[in-house]
Amino acid sequence: MHRVLWLRAEAWILAALVLSLNACTSPREYVHNGFKVGPNACVPAACAAPQWIDAADVRVRDDWTELGQWWSVFQDPTLDRLIAEASSQNLSLREAGFRVLEARGQLGIASGNLFPQTQEAFGYYQRGAASQVSNDSPGVGSQFFDQWALGFNLSWELDFWGRFRRAVAAAEYTLEASSANYDHVLVTLLGDVAANYAQLCTLQQRIHYLRANVELQERVLNVADRRLKAGGAGPLDFHQARSNLAQIQSQIPQLQLAMRQAGNRLCVLLGRPPADLENEFRPGAVPQVPETVAIGIPADLLRRRPDVRRAEREAAAQGQQIGIAEADLYPMFAINGTIGYQAENASQLFTSPALTGAVGPIFEWKILNYGRIRNNMQVQDARFWALVSAYQEAVLRANAEVEDGLAMFLRAQERTKLLGDSVNSTQQAVQIITREYQGGAADFNRVAVIQQDLVQQQDMLAQSQGEIVQGLIQVYRALGGGWEFCPLPLESSPEVPAPEGAAATPLPAPQPAPPSAGPGAESAVAAPAAPTPGEN
Repeated sequence: MHRVLWLRAEAWILAALVLSLNACTSPREYVHNGFKVGPNACVPAACAAPQWIDAADVRVRDDWTELGQWWSVFQDPTLDRLIAEASSQNLSLREAGFRVLEARGQLGIASGNLFPQTQEAFGYYQRGAASQVSNDSPGVGSQFFDQWALGFNLSWELDFWGRFRRAVAAAEYTLEASSANYDHVLVTLLGDVAANYAQLCTLQQRIHYLRANVELQERVLNVADRRLKAGGAGPLDFHQARSNLAQIQSQIPQLQLAMRQAGNRLCVLLGRPPADLENEFRPGAVPQVPETVAIGIPADLLRRRPDVRRAEREAAAQGQQIGIAEADLYPMFAINGTIGYQAENASQLFTSPALTGAVGPIFEWKILNYGRIRNNMQVQDARFWALVSAYQEAVLRANAEVEDGLAMFLRAQERTKLLGDSVNSTQQAVQIITREYQGGAADFNRVAVIQQDLVQQQDMLAQSQGEIVQGLIQVYRALGGGWEFCPLPLESSPEVPAPEGAAATPLPAPQPAPPSAGPGAESAVAAPAAPTPGEN
């Protein structure tokens, strides 16, 4: 009897397989995909330039020697300490770490569905009444009865179409995307800390130049005052010198405000309340940078940039949803089983006559669904291609961000050299014209014009020096540098539960091209690859 039932169930399964697979996935594709319906994940094509625009510049190197801890090229102990503190205490990074733990839990939930989905122990007691007809009297009476039950129930939906296996794969891709997002937050954090610190140093350098010019203007004002009292000059020189002095002094509070705002931003990145950082440390001159930069090749962005890897993993996770939606087209096969005891009296509950149980296969088939399942498949497919487009745009945006930072770094170096020559010459001119004015050989207008030129050129020089630093920081941040960094916790920092391996373990990345040629070396744009069933 059991053999007959099994043969009938086998016939049902075979018939459902032959009939259902003709709907979307062919039997050959079904077997090739590991007995799963729907398309397998594939790496979408992305467009990357074969080389950087300034690759021929002698200051550009194609290695990765500096990316792991790129901030060390500045050789600034204060910056090193800020980087370590921010990576240990930043709240946005901590939030991203908990997102990784959440995704890891979701993976565990999806994996659990591969086993019997329902496993329940049950027990109950009931007391009720049933009407009965007596043979001795024509009336209808009632009889009270007790019912005791204790047992176990199991239901297992078999994964014939790969619904649960694709859900596990989607959860794995989501976990990888969440880990890549953690790395992206870390890369952004390190870049923001370095950028705000460099801005503080640049602003302080600009204030230093202004205060030096204030001292110069005060000396000129004293000369004009003495000449006015001695009758050697009119009040015009005195008032103009006083106006120039006040104008330069008025620029200092504005830069101090900018310093306070940059310091507040830096405090937030460090995970501490805003405070006056000048009381804790005094940034020195604008950090010195090397003349060369190591940036690799554009194709390396597919491996290096965490946000690019995150976008690719998100598309891969969504690709699994197409197969999950397609599985609804086919019948669901499951096995149900129950075993337990039922008796009227508790004393009889665990006796042989009270033992009861049942086991058998069932199937459900969603028919007459009015196209809802196929429309859901279309929804999942559209979402997949939207994420593929987002991934391809992330590659292009990463390429552009590196090019912007590289151009700023190289051009600012050239501008700084020219401004340095200009400042040196202007300083010589100020010394000459000041001596001539003190001796009465030059009028005040020439003194004022040359001094104003010095103020402007020194300020532009400080900003240009800061642009070199900011450009180099942008290059390293755009290249995805720093996500491998895993500092030791600071003694004064609170414990932060960091996800295991979230920032130290590289994630599966799109398959790179050979080192000699990146994507786009043969053609400028690669067409997106359709997720056809069977592609890996």
